[in-house]
Formats: sequence, structure tokens, C-alpha cells
Amino acid sequence: MDQRVEADPPAPADRLAERRADHWADHWADRPADYPSTPPGMPLDMPTQTFRRTVRAQVRTRGRPWTATFIARLVVFGGALLLTALAARQMALAVAVGEVTALQALLVAIFTVTFWWISMSTTSALAGLLRSLQPSAGSGTALPQEAPGLCALVMPVYNEDPAATTGALAAIAEDLERTGAAGGFEIFILSDTTDPAVWVVETAAVVRLRERLGSTMKVWYRHRARNIDRKSGNIHDFVIRWGGRYETMLVLDADSLMTAASILALRERMAADPALGLVQTVPVLIGRDSLFARMQQFAGRIYGPIVARGVAAWQGDDGNFWGHNAIIRTQAFAQACGLPRLPGRKPFGGTIMSHDFVEAALLRRAGWAVQMAPEIGGSWESSPPSLLDFAMRDRRWAQGNIQHLAVIGARGLRWPSRMHLLNGVMSYLSSPLWFALILVGVGLTVQAYLLRPKYFTEAFQLFPTWPRFDSERMILLFVLTIGALLVPKIIGLLRAMIDRSVVKSFGDARRLVVGWIFEVLLSALFAPIMMLIQSRHVWSILRGTDSGWGPQRRDDGGMGLREAVRFHLGHTALGLVVVAAIAPLSIPVLAWLSPVLAGWILSIPLSWGSGSAWLGRKLAALGILVIPEEREIPALVTAARTEREAAEADLAEVSLGRLLGDPALADRHFALAGDHWLAERGHPDVEMLTAAAKVADARTRAEALGWLRPVERMRLLGDRRTFDTLLSLPA
Repeated sequence: MDQRVEADPPAPADRLAERRADHWADHWADRPADYPSTPPGMPLDMPTQTFRRTVRAQVRTRGRPWTATFIARLVVFGGALLLTALAARQMALAVAVGEVTALQALLVAIFTVTFWWISMSTTSALAGLLRSLQPSAGSGTALPQEAPGLCALVMPVYNEDPAATTGALAAIAEDLERTGAAGGFEIFILSDTTDPAVWVVETAAVVRLRERLGSTMKVWYRHRARNIDRKSGNIHDFVIRWGGRYETMLVLDADSLMTAASILALRERMAADPALGLVQTVPVLIGRDSLFARMQQFAGRIYGPIVARGVAAWQGDDGNFWGHNAIIRTQAFAQACGLPRLPGRKPFGGTIMSHDFVEAALLRRAGWAVQMAPEIGGSWESSPPSLLDFAMRDRRWAQGNIQHLAVIGARGLRWPSRMHLLNGVMSYLSSPLWFALILVGVGLTVQAYLLRPKYFTEAFQLFPTWPRFDSERMILLFVLTIGALLVPKIIGLLRAMIDRSVVKSFGDARRLVVGWIFEVLLSALFAPIMMLIQSRHVWSILRGTDSGWGPQRRDDGGMGLREAVRFHLGHTALGLVVVAAIAPLSIPVLAWLSPVLAGWILSIPLSWGSGSAWLGRKLAALGILVIPEEREIPALVTAARTEREAAEADLAEVSLGRLLGDPALADRHFALAGDHWLAERGHPDVEMLTAAAKVADARTRAEALGWLRPVERMRLLGDRRTFDTLLSLPA
């Protein structure tokens, strides 16, 4: 049942400013760290949007894109169409040497679609190179005369490591304090945690963070009783309750880090442009030692800047949102981004999972500018530690992006917004298309070598119908495809090599080039494995399987060999079967498929090794796949690690058992948790009733805790009366 709060209508701009001024004065009241868990309510109306009719823009939509944006779009989209047309023509000519069969026609069609997807990354890299060669012209806007309004540092959490999240927030707050700007910010932790063991530590960590920051910055905390609509529902709940308190909100993920300089640059940019609704930074991957993470981190530092500049160049004001490390104008978000539920059943219907792309599209539809800011550094996040961890997270993303098929035709969206949604869809559909391309190619090979020609057909012909190819054109197509895949990587390397400061930040040119070669080889081996994994994701989604909502692993850690064998045995078997089928028929075809087959056959050791921190550290000791942030660790990263270690030490003994023996700790937990399991009349909370009944029936605390399921322990930790009943029992 949807329990979203009915919010008051938005206040006029002058009244809103007056109300914010009152809250500002209250913010600076000299109160101890045990202030209420949340500030006084200051709601914004967040109407549910519709995709079925055009919505009138709420601010004046900017006109046509300026010249640089138009040129970048011409390079990216015009170049991609040109390359795709060239490749498609060559493929058509390659199969047109004889009568074209149905399989050959299918081969041309699939190749054309997949090559268009590849060429987009190639032309985006070219646009990024052109932009990076241009002299910097600055932001082009003057800083505002008046200070920007209050900004919320919003961090949604879901069964995350409390020491890591509060440690990062403490480091960010201290960095803002050093600039003298901390007074313009408040921290707001939005918890959807469902694990009772994590929740106990989480509330203790928030108490510790409040005491740690003191009067530096307020820390608010809200735990939702029910995880309605996942992360998007979490942000929705924040906006309709307290959104009016904040001019802007900076959304952080649980593994996000941003410097004070980066945050202030975003806030000043927002304040300088009244039509700006959202600014997205380009987070750099850091902080992991595993082989897979190092590969991702190195690729992000070499190729990421070029591709990001190209994407930012063609987006202009029609940018995208990645869900975190971005600043948002709160009132604009409330007006434009109330997400509807999609019709039908999961996985296509229900809550919009990849909500960030849709929110950016809706902001743009309402007339607000959405921009990407690759020039603003000091924005970081972490990578999944292994291929399997990446695949688990990727399953949710796959479902969310494929859901965009129901959104892409929404009325009133601008065409760049539709392109963002289409790119999200294609990032997953391209894998089954590539897999189909391989299967069709293998089928044609088998057909050519095993099927006997039919000499006596109904129509008169002198020669049998054989699938035939122009081998020279096929070789040209192979080279063209590989070239398109490598162009962004080559451009990234060349751009890094001509900048001495970049080369020095990686150690020297030799280490940079060796790392580049390692990354290219590893990504070539991992790519066909991910192709099979994503193809399976798409197939399971089409069959109606929901991804669920599980927490992510954010620390280094590999998988066991048995787990790797179980997960990848089918991939290995497929590679061996294809080798056995093709080798007797065509050695050239086998050679062409060798990069794909090598990845499939070696998938077990590759995936097992991907999560190895030991292997990653060995490569780092040789200077391979080491990024600049490891050679010269940013001060904020060091501070966050120090804060995390201190928090881990302080929170090491916190548990439900400790709560039962420490009344002060219990009081602080319930001061933050509150009694929020109260059900509506006529709709009793079954888990709350069973938890209370079990506690009442138990003779000892141990007996009661042994009876309580995890969901009932959550109810216990959210209801002081039941907890006190448990506390009254003998230990």
C-alpha cells in the first residue's frame, strides 16, 4: 500500500524564502548533539507526473543549442551514422556475392544495429578530444552577489556499512568547515535499512557523527518504516517532508566522496543560473585493490575524461543524471520529478528502478537545464570488487534500463533525453544482439560446410544456393569493428601521453603504456563473459523475473573457486562446444572468434582472479594499473579513511545485546528510530503483533531473541514498549 505523505501546496517564492530564514536561525541555535532526529517539517508538493500527455514547461525553456553544442552533436550523431552506413554497406556487399539467404540478411541487420552502438562511443571520444583541445573559457557566468541558500547533503543508505558512510560524511563536513562554508550545509541521512544488526550500528554511528561534528554541521536522520519505491521513494519522502527547507540538495551514494571545492563550485554554479535544475559531476573510481577494480579505475582515469567531455559537449543543457554526486534544485525536482508507477506487473511495471535517467528527462521537459560538469574534479566513488559483484549490481541496472522502453515515448520529452533512455536500453540489448550475431555467424559456417546443396529445385537453376561471402570485405569489416572499439582507448592514451603532468601522475610513460596494454587485454577477455551475463539478464527480465533489492558489496573481496565454477561452468562449456564445432570446419572462422572463445573458456579463472586483492597489489607493486590518486592520495580520501577506522573502533561492540545492557545507548537509538511501526486503523502490522506476542510469551531475553525473525527484530528495534518488555525479562 502506498503510504506517501500528502504534502502542503508549495509556498510562493517570497514566503518560501522567509520560512527558510526562520529555519536558518533555528539551525544556528546553540543546542547539544541530542537535538531531534529530524528538523521541523517544511514540505514541498511533488505531484505525480504523467507520460501520456504533454506537460507545460514550468520555467522558460532555453532556445536552440549554442554553436559548440550543435557542432558536437553533428560530430557524435552525424559521425556515428556515417560510420554505421559505411560498415553496413560493406557487410551488405560482403554477402551479396551470391544469392542472399535469410541468415545472411539477419546477419547484416544485427551487425548494423550493434555497430551503431559501438560507433557512438567512438564519435563521443572524438568530440571529447575536440573539446579538450579547445582553450578553457571558464564557466561563462559571474558568481552571485548573494550567498546561495541552504543545501542538504543527502545520503540514502540501505544496509550499508555505517562506519564507512558516516566516516565519509565527517570528512566532507570537516573539509567544508576548513573553507568556512559549513554553515550553508546540513547532512541528511535517509535510511531504508532492513537488517536489524546493521540498524543498531547505524543509529549509534549517527549519534557518534553528531557528537563528532558538534556545532560544525547539523546531522539529521530518518529511517523509513517501509521501503516504498526504493531509492526514488526515499528521496520523494525527503522532498515532500523537508524539501522546502533547502534551496538545493547534493545527492551522495554510500560510497561517494566530494571535496569542499567541488561542492562549492556546484552550489555557486546553481546559484548563478536560475534556470539550472541539476548539475552532474563525473565521479572517478578509486579506493579498491582487486584486479577487477584496478582495471575499472585505470580505464576511468585514462578514457573517462575524454568520453565524459564528449558526452558533456553534445548534451549541453540536455544532460543526464546518474543518481549521485550531483546537485539538484530542490523546488525544481519537486515540481517535475514525481515518478508514476509503470502499469503492469514486475519486472516491466511497478516502481521505476533506474529513476535517475527519467528524473533528468522530466526536469528537462519542465524547462530546467540539466548539465554535466566534467571540469569539476574532486568527485569520487568506488568500483565493485569483482566481476560477479559487478554482474549482481548490473542485474538491477539491466531491469531498470529496459523499463525505459515504457518511458522513451513519453509526451513532451526532448530528443536528447530520449537518446539517454535509448542508450540505457541499448547498453543491455547490445549484448544479446552481439551473442545473436555470433550464433548466426556460426550457423552460416555450419550451413556452408555441412549442408548438402539441393541440386533439383522447383525453379530451374544451373547452380545450387550457397551462402557466400567476400572474404576481403569481411576482413575489412573485422578491422573496422576492432578499430571502432579501440579508438576511444587509443585517443585516451594519446591524450594522456601528450600531457607531461598526466604522464608524471602515472609514474612514467612506460608504466602508463604497460597499464594500458594490460587494461585492453583484460577488458577484451572480460567483455565476452559480460556479454553472456547480460544476455542472461535480459532473458530473465523478458521471462518476468524481478531483480529484487539487495545491498551492494563495496569492499575488496573475491569469490571462492567453487562459486566461480558454479557461476561460469556454462560459459566455459559453451566456449568448448563452439571450438569443437568450428575447428574441423573452418580455421579462419575459429581465429576470428578466438578473442570471444578465449574469454568464455577462461571465464572461471578470470572471474576468480578478478576479485583478488592480492593479485591487484602485486600488479600495483610493479606500477601496473596504478592511478594518480594512489601515488598522491587526496587529503579528503585520507581523512575519510581515518574517520572510518576511528568509527569502526568505536562501533565494534555495538549490537542488539549491547543495547539491552546499555540504557543510554538504547535511549539514543530510540531517539533516532522513534516509534514508527504504528499501523493505520484497520491495517495491523502483522510482524509487530507477532514480535510483541513472542516477547510477551518468553521467559528470558535469550528465548525471545531466539524466537524473533529478522523482520520481527526490526519491529522490536522500532517500538520502545516491546523493547522495554524484553528488557524486563531475565537475561
